[in-house]
Amino acid sequence: MRFRSNTYVLFAAAVLIGSLALAGCPKRPEVLQAGPAPAGPAAATVPGPAAAPGAPRVEPAPAAPRTAETPVTRPAAPAETPAKAAPAPATAAPGAPAAAAPGAPGPSPLKDVFFDFDMSNIRDDQKAALNDNVGWLKVNTGAKLLVEGHTDERGTAEYNLGLGERRAKAVKDYLIAAGIPADRISTISYGKERPFVLGHDESAWKWNRRGHFVLQGR
Repeated sequence: MRFRSNTYVLFAAAVLIGSLALAGCPKRPEVLQAGPAPAGPAAATVPGPAAAPGAPRVEPAPAAPRTAETPVTRPAAPAETPAKAAPAPATAAPGAPAAAAPGAPGPSPLKDVFFDFDMSNIRDDQKAALNDNVGWLKVNTGAKLLVEGHTDERGTAEYNLGLGERRAKAVKDYLIAAGIPADRISTISYGKERPFVLGHDESAWKWNRRGHFVLQGR
């Protein structure tokens, strides 16, 4: 009976020792084979290396201030140049000679002669100018001329056309009497239609009562 009790004690001790041995031996961890990571979107940012324990934390450098964009200077479009209006014809002041019409012949070497109001006779003070014209025409024997008769603005247009014609004929007769062939001289009357000087008083009228010479060829 005593022998059986000892056997039980020994068996219990063996079981206890085995249990203690198993409990004291650390269990070996299982190593799992990791499979390939599933493909996914790339990370937006890659984290930097972790700071070592106890190392001071490094603050990220502040972002540089954003510089305002420099505006691009574009060349300005050329300004449109307004079309220039044609200059208005100049109006001569009273007593000033009127401008010559476009296409009119240039200045004549012959001198004009002037008349009194409503008269067609050659004045004595105008004969010197006519004599100079005679001398020039005798030298330039190939020259032909047109004598224009003009009046001032007073009177009707019809009357002044007749008066202008009488003045032109008086000049022609004087030249013929001085020896200039009649076939070299022609006449025309413009009456008051082509004033040489603008104005409405004697300071203009006296210049418009004239016989005007126009060379037609040499």
